[in-house]
Amino acid sequence: MRLRRRKTVLLVLFLLEPLTMWLRGYPLFGGRLVVRCRRGHLFTTLWIPGVSFKALRLGWLRVQRCPVGNHWSIVTPVRESELSGRQRQAAERYRDTPIP
Repeated sequence: MRLRRRKTVLLVLFLLEPLTMWLRGYPLFGGRLVVRCRRGHLFTTLWIPGVSFKALRLGWLRVQRCPVGNHWSIVTPVRESELSGRQRQAAERYRDTPIP
């Protein structure tokens, strides 16, 4: 019984991020998303819910290298509908490093 309970808790925790993203209006399976660092820089990154290859996950937030300001920062996804055309173009110019 304990093993089943532990597996259920782990499954719920694993599915929490994708569910939160979906409820906030982001693609359920992630992909290339525009993110904003704490200094306000916009760039695109590969965001796969529940998985992190180049960042330290902190639930909804991630600590990741910002290619715009060349610093480490907490990054969060940005809805593309909230961006102007100029902001969208700026984010596309800056992509994070490819997966090692």
